[in-house]
Amino acid sequence: MTDFTLHDKDTAPEQSKPLLDNSHKAFGMIPGLHAVMAEAPGLLEGYQQLHQLVLDSSFDNDEKTVVWQTINVENACHYCVPAHTGIAKSMKVSDDITNALRDETPLPSDKLEALRTFTLAVMRKHGNVSKEDLDAFYEAGYQHRQVLEVILVLSQKVMSNYVNHIAETPVDEPFKRFEWQKK
Repeated sequence: MTDFTLHDKDTAPEQSKPLLDNSHKAFGMIPGLHAVMAEAPGLLEGYQQLHQLVLDSSFDNDEKTVVWQTINVENACHYCVPAHTGIAKSMKVSDDITNALRDETPLPSDKLEALRTFTLAVMRKHGNVSKEDLDAFYEAGYQHRQVLEVILVLSQKVMSNYVNHIAETPVDEPFKRFEWQKK
C-alpha cells in the first residue's frame, strides 16, 4: 500500500477545494481518484477539464464507454474498470457492451469492435498507427475527428490509470460490486 492521501475539503490544498466541490456536485461524492489527484491541483483540474471534453466529444455513450474501458482494461486499472462499469450503467450502456469490454470478448457490433481495435492500435503503437489501421477505422464509419478524440480519451485515461496504479487508489464503495481483475 502506498501512502498517498485521500484528500477531502479539509485536507486538500486550497486550489483543490473548489475542484473537489465540482467532483462532489458531479458524482454525489468525492471519488477516490479525485481525492488522490487533489494533492496536485493542476492534475485534478486538467483531469476534470479533459473529462468534460470527452463528455462533449462526438462519441455517443456506447462509444465513450468502449474507448474508456478498452484503455482501462489494457492498462489493467483496478480502479477505473469498476468505476466505468458503474458509469456505463448510469449512461444506459448495455451490459453486453460492458461485459465484452471487461472480459475482452467480441463486442455486439462491428463498428464498436473497430473502435476498440483502433484504440488498442493507438495505445500499443504509441500513436504510430499504420495506414491499414486508419483505413479499417474509416471503413467502420469513423472520421479524422474520431481519430483525434481517441487521443483525447487516451490522454484522460493516462492520468487516471497511472495515478491509480501508483497510489493504489481504493475502489469507491458504490463500485465495489463491479470489482475486476485482468485475466
